[in-house]
Amino acid sequence: MESMLNKFKSTVTKVTADVTSAVMGNPVTREFEVGRHIASGGPMLSWKIFKGIKKSTKQEVAVFVFDKKMIEKYQKFDKDQIIDSLKRGVQQLTRLRHPRLLTVQHPLEESRDCLAFCTEPVFASLSNVLGQWDNLPSPVPTDIKEYKLYDVETKYGLLQISEGLSFLHNGVKMVHGNLTPENVILNKSGAWKVMGFDFSISSSNPSEQEPKYSCKEWDPNLPSLCLPNPEYLAPEYILSVSCDTASDMYSLGVVVYAVFNEGKPIFDVNKHGIFKSFSKQLDQLSRLSQTILQKIPEEVREHVKLLLNVTSTVRPDADQVTKIPFFDDVGAMTLQYFDSLFQRDNLQKSQFYKGLPKVLPKLPKRVVVQRILPALTSEFVNPDMVPFVLPNVLLIAEECTKEEYVKLILPDLSPVFKQQEPIQVFSIPILLIFLQKMDLLLTKTPSEDIKNSVLPMVYRALEAPSIQIQELCLNIIPTFANLIDYPSMKNSLIPRIKHACLQTSSLAVRVNSLVCLGKILEYLDKWFVIDEILPFLQEIPSREPAVLMGVLGIYKCTFTHKKLGITKEQLAGKVLPHLIPLSIDNNLNLSQFNSFMAVIKDMLNRIEAEHKTKLEQLHIMQEQHRGMEISSTMNKTEAPQSNPVNQIDNIFGSNSVSGGSDGKENGSTAVAPQPSRVSLTLEEKQRLAKQQEQTLKLKNQKPLAPSNVTTAASIKPTKDLTSTLLDSMSSMGNLSLSTTKPAPSTGFSTVSSMGTMSAMGNMSNGFNSSMGFQPSAMNMGMCTPNPSMYSGMATTTSTPNFNTMGALSQPGTVGVLQQNKPANMVALDSLFVSQKHKVSLNQMAQKPAPPAAAPSPWLNQFGQPQGPQTMNMPMAPVQPGVTGQAGFGIQANPFFSPQNFSQPGMPKNTMKSSTSVNNDLKDLFG
Repeated sequence: MESMLNKFKSTVTKVTADVTSAVMGNPVTREFEVGRHIASGGPMLSWKIFKGIKKSTKQEVAVFVFDKKMIEKYQKFDKDQIIDSLKRGVQQLTRLRHPRLLTVQHPLEESRDCLAFCTEPVFASLSNVLGQWDNLPSPVPTDIKEYKLYDVETKYGLLQISEGLSFLHNGVKMVHGNLTPENVILNKSGAWKVMGFDFSISSSNPSEQEPKYSCKEWDPNLPSLCLPNPEYLAPEYILSVSCDTASDMYSLGVVVYAVFNEGKPIFDVNKHGIFKSFSKQLDQLSRLSQTILQKIPEEVREHVKLLLNVTSTVRPDADQVTKIPFFDDVGAMTLQYFDSLFQRDNLQKSQFYKGLPKVLPKLPKRVVVQRILPALTSEFVNPDMVPFVLPNVLLIAEECTKEEYVKLILPDLSPVFKQQEPIQVFSIPILLIFLQKMDLLLTKTPSEDIKNSVLPMVYRALEAPSIQIQELCLNIIPTFANLIDYPSMKNSLIPRIKHACLQTSSLAVRVNSLVCLGKILEYLDKWFVIDEILPFLQEIPSREPAVLMGVLGIYKCTFTHKKLGITKEQLAGKVLPHLIPLSIDNNLNLSQFNSFMAVIKDMLNRIEAEHKTKLEQLHIMQEQHRGMEISSTMNKTEAPQSNPVNQIDNIFGSNSVSGGSDGKENGSTAVAPQPSRVSLTLEEKQRLAKQQEQTLKLKNQKPLAPSNVTTAASIKPTKDLTSTLLDSMSSMGNLSLSTTKPAPSTGFSTVSSMGTMSAMGNMSNGFNSSMGFQPSAMNMGMCTPNPSMYSGMATTTSTPNFNTMGALSQPGTVGVLQQNKPANMVALDSLFVSQKHKVSLNQMAQKPAPPAAAPSPWLNQFGQPQGPQTMNMPMAPVQPGVTGQAGFGIQANPFFSPQNFSQPGMPKNTMKSSTSVNNDLKDLFG
């Protein structure tokens, strides 16, 4: 890489040094800036050709420089002759002005080191193009090395040389004398120009007489630069020292031969034995065979043979050569017409430009770009010709690369873009042409120029007063919408289309506006369409069928497009309320109505499907959330229900005084459980409301009054419920209780330390059929009666209150009952009101145990009968959820359903055979 950079640096340094040394001190450098070395030309390619720029106008030129170092080997006399010959040729060229001659823009300037003059921009000499690279920079420029002549270039180039000779022979009465490929220059546009008038011969006779030319005898001792190239000289010039215009025609024939034979002339001439060589050449020319000319195209072969004829009078003149069929080529004629275009009027030009698009595809791109394009763009200054020239320029632009378009075409098109403001009659065709080629312009024009020049032209077309322009613009916009950047489309193009649709009085413009919007919807954003396009449809005032169908089309395109779509809220709230009234417009026919209904049905189906899916998903989520809430609620409420003390407190009241040593600890006020903060479902709320109503009814119910009890003297003493219960308890714990009828409506207040009874489950009413008692160390504490406790309950005649079970050390443990030590029952005497003779519980306890009898069903309410011996059976757990809510309810309280007292699964005759049970029930319920 470093070596390449060093090589490049050395090359640049060498070229700069060559340029500096070549033109240093020459007056040409005062007005022109000399660039790089590009080609060589002139006699023996002695002139170096450089690129140049005029400092004052920045106009491009070619600088021809002859370095005097090339002739340092010659003597001073020879040097002077060479310099004089070169000067003469440039001076003669400077005096002559013709399109086929190289144009001199600055005359010859001489300095101590060089000769220099400036001409029009030049590409290279014909000799360079044909492979002669003498005096060229090293390495040879790539564009010269790879340059190949097209047939149309060759034909038209030879035609140009013929026209130049015709001008010299007929207009100036001059013989060129040294027509060679070195003296034919290809300018920047590819035109062939004649130079090298070093050995030109002017007529010695006045112009009105027949010209007469005198030539010098060949002097082989002169330097080569002081002699014409003998390989292109006519035989008579050497052999008979005579020349005329036919001598130039012979040179033209050799040039034609060289063009088709890689730059080689027909004969090689030995400059030292030139007379011998020409004598031999003369014999060969007289017997010229077709094999020598086989590389020349057949249609011009015979004419070349005539040009090379030994007899000068047989050779065709320049005018005749220009008329041969070989030059009747469409491309050559087209190029020739362009060269003479300045002589034509507008009508002739317009006719020519109309037919040009048919010819351009047949021409090589280089020819079109170099020769035709500059001629076309030069016509942009003529407004009348722009509509005829512009299609051809855009056609050429299609074949150019983006770089070529930006460099060669866009600079000339930019003024034409701005020429359309304001819209005038003559500019309407121009605007239409641009709109038809808008995709080309947007593809190859840089984005900055699009914003500044191209899109403003489209906006002006939408705002133009001409309906034709608006229609065409609306029809063309969708074809290049994908090339317009989104901000320009959103902020500039769409608002103008909407304005044109709303403000126009033309139905065609309105319909085309809707069609245009429908076609460019896919390039817009979904929310922009919903926020800007769909509301705009409701602003359209007209109700013509075409307009209504255009509105329907936009709705349908938006609705069905995968990227866009319309939300169900928009469909239900805005779209359908707009479409449904339009669907029943009287202007619509059956087919149009069916189209409306089909779209409306699709929209309704979409709304139904989407909303149904949403509701289903929402329902599933709510069910899942509800299940989670119920689970959470159950978890929160199960904890307080599991404590029997809290359950009993909730049943019997919040203020209870505990007896014994634990009274202080458990005598605190029980706080009612707070309602759950978790939201309940409607069904749960309804169930709670029903339970509250039932509780309220229970509280408001009058207490059940016991039936009149006969005196003890009149009836046979019977065992009441209390004595049965106490007998059962006595048999379990050796506790004998004497029967006593307490007063009705006796209330109980229960506060007990029942920390170990949590394993017993829920005690909703205190008499759970599945509950078993642990008979160990049961302390029966007396409480102050509270009549309000059972305000909503039926009053029982003999129901004990077991308020403490204090001696249970651990859940599930069973104490041992002492058989021999009777319990002190004095504390229970206060439970009973004296309706009949009061018997103390101690006396009741001293009664002998009754004989073994059938098990009482009342014992089965509390547990299996147990003997007086120590019981180690664990307490039976109560199934959760059997009794429902904590506290007494109608279903939970067995006192409201006497049938609940019977054991499930017990034989019916068991209850009937028990007289004690029947009597107890009579005492309770009458």
